[in-house]
This record gives sequence, structure tokens and C-alpha cells, in this order.
Amino acid sequence: MIRKVLAILGSAVFLVIAPGFVAGLVPWWISGWRLEAAPLGFPIFRVAGGILIALGAIGLLDSFVRFAVQGVGTPAPVFPTRRLVVTGLYRYVRNPMYVAVVSTILGQALIFGNVGLLAYGALVWLLFHVFVLVYEEPSLKARFGSEYRVFCAEVPRWVPCFTPWRSRPTPSSSARRRSR
Repeated sequence: MIRKVLAILGSAVFLVIAPGFVAGLVPWWISGWRLEAAPLGFPIFRVAGGILIALGAIGLLDSFVRFAVQGVGTPAPVFPTRRLVVTGLYRYVRNPMYVAVVSTILGQALIFGNVGLLAYGALVWLLFHVFVLVYEEPSLKARFGSEYRVFCAEVPRWVPCFTPWRSRPTPSSSARRRSR
């Protein structure tokens, strides 16, 4: 119980610090959150930006809650989850937190009509991609083994699929459940 409480508190702090900085403070520094001309002169892009921000915020909060409650850990490498989280948005895309952060940044770029935010969003995605390839995926493969390999084979890294993945228990996870 104590670990779950710490996971919830740690996730809340990490949410404010990491995504709050990357998708909130830096975009504010870049744009001042001032409205420029609508992209390509079409105000509908502002609506699309609002939708991207809303979806990003919902996805981010959902993923953070799943990490704390189901995974009993945080997205921060210093207090990782005990269990691999493969429910919710993770059934559609392997990296919903990163997708949510980039969606939020791109949504702001569309609302504010700011090309600098668009470039920043592309840079953030590139840095996330490199981090996932160099650190995150190898770490998760080492930690969760075949369970993570199956997940990677079935769920796309960046572009969500339309049909949710239905995880099947691996032989080792079935044996663990029976032994409890």
C-alpha cells in the first residue's frame, strides 16, 4: 500500500515537472501564448489544435494513473513500475505519454499559429524517438523479457492502431498467477 501511495505521489510530481515543463512552460517561452494568424488562414486549425490538446491531456493523465495504480511505479526511471502496463491507451500505441506530449505541443502550435512551436514539437518527437530506441526499449526488454517483446511485436511504437491489442498471458505470467 505504501508503494502505491508513493507511486501516485511520485507520478503526480513527475507529471508537473516533466510534461509540465516540456508541453507547458517551454511552449509558453516560445509563443508567449499569443495568437498569431491562423495556420494557412483557416481558423478550423485552431479547433483542431484544441482537440489535440484535449486528447493529449486526457491521454497523459490516463497513462500516469495507469503507471501509478496498475504498474505500481512512475514514468520516472528512478521509480519504475513493477509491472508492464499494457492496458488503456497502451493497447493502441506503445508510447501514449510521448504521443500525448507531442500532440499537446502541436495543438498549441495550431491554436497560436506559431511555426516555432511546430518546429519545437518536431524536435521533441525526435528526442523522444532517440530516447525510446537507445534507452527505454532496451531497458524494458531486459526488465520484462518476452512479455515486452510480444507487446512490441503487436503494438505500434508511434502511430496508434484502430483495433486494441488484447494481451494474452505468457506461460510465465500464467504460472505466476497460479502460484499466488
